[in-house]
Amino acid sequence: MPDYDVLIVGGGPVGAALAIALRGSGIALGLLEARGPEAAHTDPRPIALSHGSRLILERLGVWEELAPVTPIVRIHVSQRGGFGRVVLEAAEARLPALGYVLDYARLAGALARALDAGACHCLTGATVTALDSGPDAARVQFDAGHGTQHAAARLLAVADGGAMAAMAQVRTRDYHQAAVTARVASSVAHRNVAYERFTPDGPLALLPSGAALALVWTTTPEHAQQLCALPEAGFLERLQHAFGNRLGAFTSVGARAWFPLALRVATRIAAPRMIALGNAAQTLHPVAGQGLNLGLRDAWELAAAIRDCGRDRIGGAALLESYAARRRLDRGGGVWFTDTLVRLFSNDIAPLKLARGLGLALLGAAPPAKNFMVRRMTFGARG
Repeated sequence: MPDYDVLIVGGGPVGAALAIALRGSGIALGLLEARGPEAAHTDPRPIALSHGSRLILERLGVWEELAPVTPIVRIHVSQRGGFGRVVLEAAEARLPALGYVLDYARLAGALARALDAGACHCLTGATVTALDSGPDAARVQFDAGHGTQHAAARLLAVADGGAMAAMAQVRTRDYHQAAVTARVASSVAHRNVAYERFTPDGPLALLPSGAALALVWTTTPEHAQQLCALPEAGFLERLQHAFGNRLGAFTSVGARAWFPLALRVATRIAAPRMIALGNAAQTLHPVAGQGLNLGLRDAWELAAAIRDCGRDRIGGAALLESYAARRRLDRGGGVWFTDTLVRLFSNDIAPLKLARGLGLALLGAAPPAKNFMVRRMTFGARG
């Protein structure tokens, strides 16, 4: 007999959400996480959760644990040095907010506390070294500091992006970009408006975060390293030049960090007795903040599929094929949308700049099209 009905590899937000969603279902549930129990709780990266993700987290019973979060009521999209803009409004889309900004650490901590209170055997510091699928069970080999161990499960749900290549061929695109993250303050209040400003090096996002702004600045890796090494005054001067004066003068910046950006997509997410979700299925560019929200929808729909099937059918071909087909449109749309935005806007080619401006202007003048886009960004392909 397998050790577990469902064994989850990866205890980040997506893997944890899946485990919490399966709580109380009566199945034998385990989770392996490579990092120690406190590693993710100190990660200061800003994240933007969609209203659709809020609904999922409410159903999981963790949303109230995340307070305070900063709602986004308006998104202002523009391109530097070109005409055309789009303003997306929560009120126009009949939503309480377009998104909610908080630190990754707070989300990870809330989900970890919910896991501790649930019926799930969680093992942290467990580095997976091999995965093997079979007709009756999937097997995983891992090291938790006491030598090699093994476990078997009717279904292995892989939510750790580091294990993507072990499951399937991976399609990759190196954007030759990096993202700089920091907290900045400005002389003009943000009024819960988020800004996405496209520059030739990549998008520059400023998200309302408390009284300050969470910065995600996409640029070249070389420039990212330079930006992180600059003194505060020099960094703020570069940021002012890249963004403009819509928020007045930038007055301070906190700790800065940077990380490289690439697209990684598993060509198939299902293998015998194994399924990939979250970063193990697709790792996206941070433009438009789609990656984590897409992963949370992965987890919610997989949990629903597992709950709806009999215990003896967990991990069977029918479940895996049905889930993969159900997620195909949402996954494909998220990958296409973010990849197209990056490739279309990350340049300074004059004809493209003109076409982008016309496109932004036309979209801004068409409320039905704007609201359609907002609902897809909020709820995915089924929004």
